Amino acid sequence: MAAFAPVEEQLALLLRGAVDVEVKDELRKKLERSRTEQRPLVVKLGADPTAPDLHLGHTVVLTKLRQFQELGHRVVFLIGDFTARIGDPTGKNSTRPPLSEDEIVQNAATYKRQVFKILDEQKTEIRFNSEWLGKLSFDDVIRLAAKYSVARMIERDDFAKRLAEERPISLHELFYPLAQGYDSVALKADVELGGTDQRFNLLVGRDLMRAYGQEPQCILTMPILEGTDAREEAVDGGGPRLVGPKMSKSLGNVIGVDDDPQMQFGKVMSCCDALMWRMFLLLSDKSVVDVDALRAGHPKLAKIELAREVVARFHGKAAAEQAVADFERLFPGKGNGADKKGSIPEDAPAFTLDSGRPIAVVDALAETQLMESKSKARALIGQGGLVVNGEKVNDLKFELALGTHAVRAGKTRWARITVR
Repeated sequence: MAAFAPVEEQLALLLRGAVDVEVKDELRKKLERSRTEQRPLVVKLGADPTAPDLHLGHTVVLTKLRQFQELGHRVVFLIGDFTARIGDPTGKNSTRPPLSEDEIVQNAATYKRQVFKILDEQKTEIRFNSEWLGKLSFDDVIRLAAKYSVARMIERDDFAKRLAEERPISLHELFYPLAQGYDSVALKADVELGGTDQRFNLLVGRDLMRAYGQEPQCILTMPILEGTDAREEAVDGGGPRLVGPKMSKSLGNVIGVDDDPQMQFGKVMSCCDALMWRMFLLLSDKSVVDVDALRAGHPKLAKIELAREVVARFHGKAAAEQAVADFERLFPGKGNGADKKGSIPEDAPAFTLDSGRPIAVVDALAETQLMESKSKARALIGQGGLVVNGEKVNDLKFELALGTHAVRAGKTRWARITVR
């Protein structure tokens, strides 16, 4: 086995972008012992297969897991096929219905395929928590429950809020943090990763490991990534900050792991600069020095580099280079601050149309209000006043394909329209 990197070098990478570390000194000691004994740490990340599609928000913590992997540690990606039957109450204001067996199996298979776009499959141990949770007897469950108090359990923000609002909490929901914590006991985890919304559950794991006579795991939480609609806003009494809802498929503001290369590239390019720099911090393989060098240049150049890296990660370098070429063809002069004649203006509005298929350009013009009505859109096309991606459109039945398009309606109305 290759020698582990110096501990401070490991910490610098592992703590990059992290929010909570419990406890930093304990993590340093674990890394020092690991390096001395040439024994990799057991690093756990659990995920219930509650949804089949992953997006960049999910990959924030997966990227951190890969960093542990690249440093030589033993990575366990735990699929919560058993806990999915309970339903994680985190952030919920009502009891979540459990998944069916078929849903769990199908989603788990999709998870495995998608996570290996980030993790090294040959160095990843996949486990299912039904291996041990499914074998616990009722007596075992009672003994497990006896190791944690109800008072501590209802300290959770979501439980406390529901109690204050007199919303029901089903008894089985109280067992979810215990089940997740017992996963750490079963795996003898040294470190557990999760989003900031999982901090309570991760701390339960620390407590249960002590109760079972094990050395408690360290926990490391990562931020929740904002969606593509996030914007930088000035805040009273302080500097500007990134404002917007989290990346969520239900909100339509996601960059999907399975999105095609042009779609991924275009969505990254549509993000505000503040979100771009946040993605560099949380998702990029570039060093801090390289990112600082990009900060010194034009933001569009930096955004192209980020978009290139995202596409390369999920589709390969060739697809990434093609996406760059396609973007530069659609938006000549973009990315270097140039203002070439005929290029789309920097402040052109951006629209996203969730049609799931190509959309008639007449409909798109009306829906985005580039034209006041479909009839006026048809008249514009008949007069030769519509240009899409640098080409004049004369066909009234012309459709915008899936992807991002530069659209000029008349002489002065510009827009970026993304069809997805």
